[in-house]
Amino acid sequence: MKKINIEDWQPETLSVRAGSEHTAFGENSEAIFLTSSFVFENAAQAAARFGGQEPGNIYSRFTNPTVTMFQNKLAALEGAESCVATASGMSAILACVMGLCSAGDHVIASRSIFGTSVQLFSNILARWGLQVTFVSLTDPVAWKNAVQPNTKLFFVETPSNPLTEVCDISELAAIAHQAGALLAVDNCFCTPALQKPLDLGADIIIHSATKYIDGHGRCLGGAVLGKKDVLEPVYGFLRTAGPTMSAFNAWVFLKGLETLHIRMDAHSRNALALAQWLEQQPKISRVYYPGLDSHPQHALAMRQQKTGGAIVSFDVKGGKEAAWQLIDATQMISITANLGDAKSTITHPATTTHSRVSAEARTVAGIGDGLVRIAVGLEHIEDIKNDLSFLSS
Repeated sequence: MKKINIEDWQPETLSVRAGSEHTAFGENSEAIFLTSSFVFENAAQAAARFGGQEPGNIYSRFTNPTVTMFQNKLAALEGAESCVATASGMSAILACVMGLCSAGDHVIASRSIFGTSVQLFSNILARWGLQVTFVSLTDPVAWKNAVQPNTKLFFVETPSNPLTEVCDISELAAIAHQAGALLAVDNCFCTPALQKPLDLGADIIIHSATKYIDGHGRCLGGAVLGKKDVLEPVYGFLRTAGPTMSAFNAWVFLKGLETLHIRMDAHSRNALALAQWLEQQPKISRVYYPGLDSHPQHALAMRQQKTGGAIVSFDVKGGKEAAWQLIDATQMISITANLGDAKSTITHPATTTHSRVSAEARTVAGIGDGLVRIAVGLEHIEDIKNDLSFLSS
């Protein structure tokens, strides 16, 4: 009988089967280990576990079988050697930077990132001596010019939140490596179902598992992925500081990953259809979606990504007043700033996700008062369009 190798499995099979381990009870669904600590056979084993001479579980702040299964499954999907699971997407970014950078180091970040990420770099990490320069995501020359002798890390989202800008990951990785820096890519919008940053030259992947990895808006979680030696200080930070993923949340994310590919395909089909429809609506001045020919990085996105993804943003004529009228007129779409849910969600970035970013910085980033972001869900596309009938009335 031919031996089956996990390396030969297709991504859809990895989503369902990779990383799973089973107890003596023979359960088909992965077990949840809801325990704070683990018992040792004797004092010598305890010492060996704590000293690293023997593998095994110690304390659920940094070792838990359910969390390990989630880490192994996500690592298999991203093609990563190692994964460190965290309590949220923001704690994943924090663990990455705190593990890899020190006071006096320099980070170059895209100005087109989630508003809370901007706050983390500008208002928290900067207080501890980290130097941060924000540049245009799509301008490689700006990244080159921003490099300093102490530059340690490049940080990007691609596609970006909320304008779905796309950078050339391979080109940016080459610039980072020439500078002796690492490239970290937030892959939240695409997930490994649509984009594989490590294959394109990135060193680190960041995830908010809260979004499409869960897929149903249930739990908070995050992850940092990359080579084992690169992530060792990130794991060290997690072990000591404790921004830990719970075993229950890891189990929920394991279930979410099983359907990741079919969900992302369905999200993407709906998003493309909605974006094409939105371009025809007279109350909209511009639509931002990488799957559209009108998107400035459309060709690049189609080389890097399997599809355009599930996030569609657009400018409503009439500014904030008209944008709020549209949002308030919806009856089915959820008015919430979260994304990645089976349910479609709608938000006004300038007053929600990016409200703590200065008006000047929002203007530079292209986030106007008329901008609306929809995370397109799994409802029937005609029902989504009908709920946005304000645009065609």
